[in-house]
Amino acid sequence: MPARRPVASVLFDEAHSEAWSIRPEIAGAMQPSHPQDSSYFLAAQALRRRDVAIAPHLNGPLDAAALQGTDVLVIAHPSDPRWERTVPGGSPLLSAAELDAITTFVRAGGGLIVLGEEEQDKYANNLNELLERFGIRIANAAVSDYEHHDGAPHWVLAKLEPDARDLLARVNSACFYRAGWLELHDGARPLARAAASASAPNAPLLATAEHGAGRLVVAADSDLFGDDCIVEHDHEDLWLNIVHWAAAGAFRRTMPAPRSAARDDPHWTELRDAVDRLRLRQRADGSVDLEAHDAHELHGEVDRITDAIQALAGHFPHQSEHLKATVADLRSWAAGGFQRPDFTAALAAFAPERRREDGIEHLVVFPMYKQNGSRDQVFEALIVSVPWPDWLADLEAERFDNPKFVPVKLVDYTAGYDSECAVLFPETVAVAGRPQNTFGAIFCDREAERFRRMIGAATEILSINLPPDGAGLVVSEALSEQAFALWDLIHDRAHSRGELPFDPFMIRKRMPYWMYALEELRCDLTAYCEAVALEREGFGFARNVQYAVLLDRMLRFPVAGDRVRNYDGLGGQLLFAFLRRGGCLHWADNRLTIEWKTVADGVGELRARVEELYRSGIDRSRLSHWAAAHDLVAAYVAPATRSAWAAGARTFVDGDDPRACIDLALADEFPLSIFFESLRAAMAAALRRRRASTLTV
Repeated sequence: MPARRPVASVLFDEAHSEAWSIRPEIAGAMQPSHPQDSSYFLAAQALRRRDVAIAPHLNGPLDAAALQGTDVLVIAHPSDPRWERTVPGGSPLLSAAELDAITTFVRAGGGLIVLGEEEQDKYANNLNELLERFGIRIANAAVSDYEHHDGAPHWVLAKLEPDARDLLARVNSACFYRAGWLELHDGARPLARAAASASAPNAPLLATAEHGAGRLVVAADSDLFGDDCIVEHDHEDLWLNIVHWAAAGAFRRTMPAPRSAARDDPHWTELRDAVDRLRLRQRADGSVDLEAHDAHELHGEVDRITDAIQALAGHFPHQSEHLKATVADLRSWAAGGFQRPDFTAALAAFAPERRREDGIEHLVVFPMYKQNGSRDQVFEALIVSVPWPDWLADLEAERFDNPKFVPVKLVDYTAGYDSECAVLFPETVAVAGRPQNTFGAIFCDREAERFRRMIGAATEILSINLPPDGAGLVVSEALSEQAFALWDLIHDRAHSRGELPFDPFMIRKRMPYWMYALEELRCDLTAYCEAVALEREGFGFARNVQYAVLLDRMLRFPVAGDRVRNYDGLGGQLLFAFLRRGGCLHWADNRLTIEWKTVADGVGELRARVEELYRSGIDRSRLSHWAAAHDLVAAYVAPATRSAWAAGARTFVDGDDPRACIDLALADEFPLSIFFESLRAAMAAALRRRRASTLTV
């Protein structure tokens, strides 16, 4: 699997006589007969698979310099060597300066994970002096349970807190081995407790606290995530959850604005402003009414635009032929009396798919409409950059070949692009004939911003049990943009693969809108399932694609846009209803609970249903295939009460004009359910509040 840059960093302290090491050779020296009993190597590897860097702190104090650049500090059971085999050197005692430095680190947004033990006081460390600053103390005790255990009374099966649904996502069982328990105050919250039958009934075994901008997790058992135990029960998922939760500050970091010499060039400002002025004079088809606008002034604007393009050309040497063609098409348009523009030559020379290089910029000046925005084919000017990191290039080259796909990010743009438009396709450009489908540029930054904004609101409204890594995705600009780039890569190529009954790019053919819904959904389900396979093979980042597909498709698509043939919305309605009927998600007590361990199976089952529809469609007539597709959707999403396409209401037969039958479909053939109607209203209100809050700030 291709390597990626870390998204967060963990410092594992090994300078205070800890009983655990993430270095296999040190663990082997500590416990030659059974190194796993001193090793956190598997825990470290689990984090690395999820792009979390982890390194040991080998010597020196845990001061501000040592903690600089760290998102989470782990202190795992410091001990006097009389009681445990420990890493060589250092004292189990933290100095007063170290206690203050760690407290300051947490208050400023750092994460702290502390792993204690039974009979805590005998190990001669001062962890409690640190933990009491955060409202937690490790009791000097040992817990046993003769009713709820895993093979021995001191291997205590924990009772998981039902209200901690996010931190315990994917965690159904955990066992604490020779553990103590925790005393909590000042708002510290338990995650796991001993059972009522234990020697310390209902005593906390694992707890969290928040302090300033930072977060703390404390366990009364350090074996919990050691090599011997992390593979048991759901310990690895628990470990990943607490680290991602503690590292929340890393995911909130904003990306620095990229430098762009072209954007900073005064000629770009001249170009952008001139295009904005010209756009306002154009009609919907791109022409200009010369009875309403002075031709001399129009020629002046075109001259300013062409001069600016030529002045900017030095920033885009790879576009020299395209920019020459753009200038020529602009001048031809002006010379022809400002009729409907024809940018065939410029479009033919615009080939961003041939230069997919990380950070490369393209200048785009076309008369074009905006999907999910204005349908007017008027001039727009953009500077876009291409994010093409090595890991994405490797996946495209070796697994998801898609030579036409280009992820792009907006560097700057004219006012007409201040919309929900997130794509730049050849068919959006004004040309005399039919444009060739040579590239597909998708704005992963715009898609990701929309995802963060709307899914962030939906998560709060629905109280979703979102795992900490999923919560990180919802706030992380970098992770969400990368997730959408990979999602779009796989989705886009899926249109032309599989057992398809006819042209996969069904958007170009006229048919009932639920056919478009199923095609787009099929490609998204393919992207989800490919991401599941990638994660199982060791590419942990692919889990972010799963979160993005599932949450965006289910919770944003149905409530976005109007209800006139909203095929994306319908696909989301179908996915939500199918998963709920299958028990993969539940709506109860005004909370949405997703069964994270089984939801991938549910998505795979729906994908199989859609693919079977396609597979059998080759043997059907168009009308019967459309009817079968309607039946599949209607089995989960109720059609409108006046539907002429519902199974019991259809009167047309093969031989009827298919176009007339399409016209029988209602604009909102599958209306929103009560759930989505309520969510739509709540989302609109929440987004208004967020906008108002942003404006106030």
